[in-house]
Amino acid sequence: MSFAKEILEKVKAKDPAQPEFHQAVMEVVESLELVLEKHPEYKAHKIVERIIEPERVIMFRVPWVDDQGEVQVNRGFRIEMNSAIGPYKGGLRFHPSVNLGILKFLAFEQVFKNSLTTLPMGGGKGGSDFDPKGKSDLEVMRFTQSFMSELFRHIGPDTDVPAGDIGVGGREIGFLFGQYKKLRNEFTGVLTGKALNWGGSLIRPEATGYGAVYFAAEMLKTRNETLEGKVCLVSGSGNVAQYATEKVLHLGGKVITLSDSGGYIYDPEGIDHDKLKFVMELKNVKRGRISEYAEKYKSASYIPINPKDDFNPLWNHKAHCAFPSATQNEINAKDAGNLLKNGVYVVSEGANMPTVPEGVTKFVDAKILYGPGKAANAGGVATSGLEMSQNSMRLSWTREEVDNRLHMIMKSIHSNCYETAEKYGTPGNYVNGANIAGFLKVANAMMDQGVV
Repeated sequence: MSFAKEILEKVKAKDPAQPEFHQAVMEVVESLELVLEKHPEYKAHKIVERIIEPERVIMFRVPWVDDQGEVQVNRGFRIEMNSAIGPYKGGLRFHPSVNLGILKFLAFEQVFKNSLTTLPMGGGKGGSDFDPKGKSDLEVMRFTQSFMSELFRHIGPDTDVPAGDIGVGGREIGFLFGQYKKLRNEFTGVLTGKALNWGGSLIRPEATGYGAVYFAAEMLKTRNETLEGKVCLVSGSGNVAQYATEKVLHLGGKVITLSDSGGYIYDPEGIDHDKLKFVMELKNVKRGRISEYAEKYKSASYIPINPKDDFNPLWNHKAHCAFPSATQNEINAKDAGNLLKNGVYVVSEGANMPTVPEGVTKFVDAKILYGPGKAANAGGVATSGLEMSQNSMRLSWTREEVDNRLHMIMKSIHSNCYETAEKYGTPGNYVNGANIAGFLKVANAMMDQGVV
């Protein structure tokens, strides 16, 4: 039995009901077989087994009172996965689908992603099965205050620095920070994604989407091409999708799709700056549905999701580039086949693990430019790291300065993945490049620090 299969069997036996975590482990460990042949010392020190096991898992109850005076109970989590190269760093996700397995997969991915950013950050993730959709501001405030009343014991600027993720935007970060500050009686950079007037960083909201597009541009450069004139498919309509669309426009491309949990819009004329402004207002302020886009713009059609379909029609349009920016496993094997059939040869993942393993295999076998999430969407956490630096120095950098640093970090991540893939005998395979480059930095730090 191969080392990867052996590890996976152990993980499945120990954590049987965590399919997303199994998937994330399998994808990384398969790449690492190339490294372990050259570096038997990692095997001897059980580095892979130690990276897979979280350093700490915190799980707690979150009671709160809704606007009707009813007591509600949710479950809160924080997975502190690995701190070999810095304090734990990773988002909080508030969504009904949140469970231990999903957060472990996200925390595991985060370890490698943070390693790739070149910044000193370990990996963590957390959240709750609370759904902020349809809740009043007061309900969200009462929930987040209850959540932070437990979490505050486990986090701090030099211990664990959470950020936002799905369901946790500026409003939620504000309420969380306020409660932390009250409980600890200190103003520190303990959360990232803060508002600009109390410690936030310019470009932080834009960073994940911008970064995914910068990564695509770097991949295209290896073929002497640019994004100019490229037709792009984007899924999602939240923060990542909005700013990926904006950066594609900046670089001369055309975005023709956006989606939410109800369905997607297809606009063959392209989503220009004015249309994007409407989407931002619709999603960030009115918290409306993407279907309203098709009601306003006659060039667009709205296609509701049919749960019985075995593919997502959003990925079945002629295009050059795809930016999956919604959620995990949104591109199945059939979707991957449709993307290739329709001429897509650049996939840069704005979401975490949005492509199932069979889909990843199709992309790698077809030798397209495929940027896996842990590399392509690392811009978000990279800019969180820049926010931490600014907080530590009590400074605020300009928009241009932060964007420039983000661009340089994405270039560095790209070249690290590209060169590592080449060094380990799989040129052009960004999956191997990202997994191996991310692993080596953490593994070497763990070797230096002994068995802890």
